[in-house]
Amino acid sequence: MFSVIACIRDNHDWRLVIAAAIVCLVGSLTTMLLLFRAQECDAGQRKLWIATSAFACGVGVWATHFIAMLAYDGGMPISYDLGLTFLSVFLSIFGAWVAILIASEGRSYSFAFVGVLMALGIMAMHMTGMQAIEAQAIVVYDAFMSVVAFCSCAALATIAFLAFFKLKGMKRFAASSGAFVLAICMLHFISMSSIALVPDATREVPAMTLQPQVLAVIVMAVATGLILMAFGAVFLESHLTDLHGLANVSQEGLVILREGKIIDTNERFLALSGWKLSELTGNIPSSVLALIHAERESEHEEMLLIAKDEREIPVEVVMRRIVYRGRHCDVLVVRDLTERKRAEEMIEHLAHHDVLTDLPNRSLFDTRIRQALQVAECKRTQVAVFCIDLDRFKAVNDIFGHAEGDRILRKVATILKRCVDKDDTIARLGGDEFAIVQPSKQQPDAAHRLARRIIDEFAAEMDTARDPTAVGASIGIAIYPADGDSAEELCNNADTALYRIKHAGRGAACFFDAEMDESVRARRQIEHELRHAITRNQLHVSYQPILDARSGEINGYEALMRWNRPGHGMSEPDIFIPIAEESGSIVQLGEWILREACMEAARWPQPLSIAVNVSPVQFLLPNLCQRVAEILKEADLAPERLELEITEVALIRDRNRVMNTLQRLRGLGVRIVMDDFGTGFSSLSNLRSFPFDKIKVDRSFTGILEHDAGARSIVRAIIGLGHSLGMPVVIEGVETEMQRQIVVEEGCTQLQGLLLGKPDIEPSIKLAARENFLSANTEAEVTQAKRDRAAAE
Repeated sequence: MFSVIACIRDNHDWRLVIAAAIVCLVGSLTTMLLLFRAQECDAGQRKLWIATSAFACGVGVWATHFIAMLAYDGGMPISYDLGLTFLSVFLSIFGAWVAILIASEGRSYSFAFVGVLMALGIMAMHMTGMQAIEAQAIVVYDAFMSVVAFCSCAALATIAFLAFFKLKGMKRFAASSGAFVLAICMLHFISMSSIALVPDATREVPAMTLQPQVLAVIVMAVATGLILMAFGAVFLESHLTDLHGLANVSQEGLVILREGKIIDTNERFLALSGWKLSELTGNIPSSVLALIHAERESEHEEMLLIAKDEREIPVEVVMRRIVYRGRHCDVLVVRDLTERKRAEEMIEHLAHHDVLTDLPNRSLFDTRIRQALQVAECKRTQVAVFCIDLDRFKAVNDIFGHAEGDRILRKVATILKRCVDKDDTIARLGGDEFAIVQPSKQQPDAAHRLARRIIDEFAAEMDTARDPTAVGASIGIAIYPADGDSAEELCNNADTALYRIKHAGRGAACFFDAEMDESVRARRQIEHELRHAITRNQLHVSYQPILDARSGEINGYEALMRWNRPGHGMSEPDIFIPIAEESGSIVQLGEWILREACMEAARWPQPLSIAVNVSPVQFLLPNLCQRVAEILKEADLAPERLELEITEVALIRDRNRVMNTLQRLRGLGVRIVMDDFGTGFSSLSNLRSFPFDKIKVDRSFTGILEHDAGARSIVRAIIGLGHSLGMPVVIEGVETEMQRQIVVEEGCTQLQGLLLGKPDIEPSIKLAARENFLSANTEAEVTQAKRDRAAAE
């Protein structure tokens, strides 16, 4: 070892020694990069890349040797034989080619043999190069050191090939190139340290030799070419790295297969699966991909990707054929379907569930009830169907707004979920309508228990006495097979039972009874048709005149709603108005008649008043005053011409709220009339609390005035009360002359009734009513004169 170091230090130019080491390193790296490329190619291109790698290796070894020889100072002029010099290049390349060709088979037992072959090639090049020395000297070799040099080179070459084929990544290039540089340098410098140039003056130097200057030019050209080849190999590797980077930014996972086994993937697939590339390499794709669906004549296949953490990820796989690293390979394009499947599941869920409450909707309810009936038919069991309607919900929704209504519906859904068993199905059919299917239970006992639980839960959670937004529940129940053998029939019968209980008092449950009369169905039909009466132009307004009791002049008209119901003719308000109030459609009807009446009054030539009835339900609306103001402005009607008639029922539910609304209406200039006074909840405190502009006596008193002294006393008292409070009193329902005379004698201010004028669709200022009044008044005076004469006689 010391002789080698001394040889390098004393007999070599260290600058050229460093140059030789650099050239050797460049040649080794180029060899390994090209050999790596050869391993990635198919058999057709692999031999070409092996030859290129062998050429780089042989030229690198040769250039290293002769740069080191240029650095050697033998104490005499040295030139080189041209033929042997070129022969040494050939031997170097050939030896490298044989060794690399055998090593590319990748068998572990062959690496030692390959190392020996590579060492033989390098040794042959070295000895030939030494024999090419032309000088007046004889080259003397030390056989032992030559063997040491050969063995060192063979061992290091074996290590270089082992490192290349066994290591991965940059380690394979660093370790194999380093070992190969050591192998070349060890053989050269150990051999150089053991030779001696013995002067021989008799030896002649041939004329055809390579001078050191020429050899230097050749070596520099070879070194330059080798460096360029290294740059080419680096560029090729960089190009492949860029393509790999491009593949890594893809949103789809890519899996490269060669001969049916995984050889590479992009980062997206590794991130998706959680596997490492080293864990996948060499495995078949079915180890991580399981086919679940393949469409006929389609290249797309749905599979499950088995992640490392055993998650099953739905993916779509497409196979393509490409050339990868010089060989034909299959590439699997793996697209993650997790988000798409989640979206599909969400769409499927939304298609069968209510968005607000997340309960099954009507579509899923229909499916569940049919399934329950099929099972019940096979097993001969019973099924109960519940129809649930929320009491007061529409009023709460109108008063407190849709946001509060949505909150109530979600709360109701939570209550129902707590009440039912896991086998039961709850559904929201729309609005405030819910339904439940209760299969496989002993009926009607199970239905009784469930209905009781629901009503008790509502009573506990929805206290209408303390919470103005609380609602109740009315329940109608039908049982299969007693109440019907089809889903439609059961639902209709449960609905019929529901309407029976709502009409009877609400807040309870009712089982369907086959003897239920048609009134429930008729009532439900009226409610349904009322919802479309406005849009179908089935409603109109009739106007009944209100006359001055003394002069007979028309002071105004009262707007009365009429419904021309298809197939039934003109429907009486006493029939459809209570139903409209219960269902909540009175809100739309009330606003419609108010607008129509104001529009009509604005067209009258005289500024007569127009009276419109307002339902107690409408007073629950927080925007009632605003809507009245908007309609007056839209119709261009003076507010003092509008009279709003209310009943005392409106003051019962929420007195403070109603009084506040009345004050705001009075502030607009609208006149407020107490309608139907003397019936129901009549209270003198109401007249004291709010200064009404007028009092109307209910027609029920007018109709019995002629033969009921008590009724006449009540009317007299009301008229007197009105006079004392400064409120005009209107008597409605005057249909006979006797009735007119009685109320006029009692001091009534205004009259209204069929005797004085029937409701007219197109009101006008007619004299007919006044003439009727005057003629009736004259007749009354004649009659009174006769009475006075008879009394006098």
